[in-house]
Amino acid sequence: MTSASAAVAALKTLDVDAVVIGTAAGDDGPVPLGGTAELDAALGGRLAKVLADVGATGRAGDVVRFATLGALQAGSVVAVGVGPATNGDLDLEALRRAAGTASRALAGTTRVATTLALAGGAATPESVRAVAEGTLLGAYSFDSFRTTSAKGRLAPVEEIVVLVDDAGLDAATAAVEHAATVADAVRLVRDLVNTPPGHLPPARLAEIAEQEATAAGLVVEVLDEKELADGGYGGLLGVGQGSTNPSRLVRLEWPGTGGADAPVTLALVGKGITFDSGGLSLKPPASMEWMKTDMAGAASVLAAMVAVARLRVPARIVGWMACAENMPSGTAIRPGDVITLRGGTRVEVLNTDAEGRLVLGDALVRATEEEPAMVIDIATLTGAQIVALGQRTTGLLGRDAAVEAVAAAAKATGEAVWPMPMPPELRKGLDSTVADLANVPTNGSRDGGMLVAAHFLAAFVPDGIPWAHLDIAGPSWNGGEPYGHTPKAGTGALVRTLVQLAEDRASA
Repeated sequence: MTSASAAVAALKTLDVDAVVIGTAAGDDGPVPLGGTAELDAALGGRLAKVLADVGATGRAGDVVRFATLGALQAGSVVAVGVGPATNGDLDLEALRRAAGTASRALAGTTRVATTLALAGGAATPESVRAVAEGTLLGAYSFDSFRTTSAKGRLAPVEEIVVLVDDAGLDAATAAVEHAATVADAVRLVRDLVNTPPGHLPPARLAEIAEQEATAAGLVVEVLDEKELADGGYGGLLGVGQGSTNPSRLVRLEWPGTGGADAPVTLALVGKGITFDSGGLSLKPPASMEWMKTDMAGAASVLAAMVAVARLRVPARIVGWMACAENMPSGTAIRPGDVITLRGGTRVEVLNTDAEGRLVLGDALVRATEEEPAMVIDIATLTGAQIVALGQRTTGLLGRDAAVEAVAAAAKATGEAVWPMPMPPELRKGLDSTVADLANVPTNGSRDGGMLVAAHFLAAFVPDGIPWAHLDIAGPSWNGGEPYGHTPKAGTGALVRTLVQLAEDRASA
């Protein structure tokens, strides 16, 4: 695992394998960012010319590498583009992505120093944190199921040192430590999402959650199938009844500084379908190939709660993981069946592939029984999210106060979310002729599927509680090539936003 630290050091004599610098795209070619004056002096004032000679552009994602030829103790310099800079200011997410790009390009390198954070000539805690996060996230690899025959793969960078001036060392060190905690949380989600579904049934996911949470100092409770039945969790039991792997509900609590009697500042609820075949409403084979991702919401809640504990956020925060496996069998729930969710609401199940909302309904009811000040749920809920917003932008729906809080946290972390409406006329389609609610529109309409799903969830959150829903169906998985700090496969999307939201709510 890559480590990160902040340091004050002379660049010329620093004992590292490579030095990373940032370049912006200027009108006349690449423009070295602040913090490169020492390198420029070591190269005899020729840094700009060298960059031009090796083909650097400064455009986002551009990476060039050149040998120092003894000008520095480091053997090479990597110049990574961050895109255009306005009046010397750089977007923090641009720094994160550039750092991640450099980290991926340096796979196989042992120790790296970066001045990338020194945009405008001086590092800030925010820029240091962004660069450390980007580097650590870009260094991710998942090798748990590879054999020793895969030795040809380059290992990620082992260590990164962010260079700062003496006056800012304490703040920079704190920023790097914060970045490492958050990056560890994102890595946990990526590992869980990438794990083959046969190795991660609901009970195993709950076991991992208990291990990770206990180590971080969280209070953990796991409800098994008998306790779920006793508690009336018909959604979790109904979705899981076709599988040989029984369902679980995991509760994670961070008491903060107020203790267990303090009001719950924030409740996080995550969908944890460890594999989604669609049930009897079977998915096409190609759609099943990446359904190990359907527990990304629950994994995100676990990771965020672990980070909250390690950061010692001074507020009582509770997380819920609704874990089940959706499989077809002779015992599976049937289209047309009616199930009773926690709290007594009866739901007609018209499509067994709309199962995530059923387990979330149970968990949302249970979470709101503790009267939290705000509830956020996160789920790989609908293919409609991908149709509407693509693979990289999360759909954000809910009630104004919670939507605004999540949007602000996402903006601070550089994660892409887009607020979506909940037109009231779409709610009527969920009225069932035999039960209180149907899990999909009774007329078979697929219009506004992401929006309709949010209406279903809203029925399980009392009107007086601020609530937001995050649909990460696309952003949780990258089926294409790596980019910036985002790897192929599991991404860990929105974990950084959840952690930031918890910190925001604690300080509000």
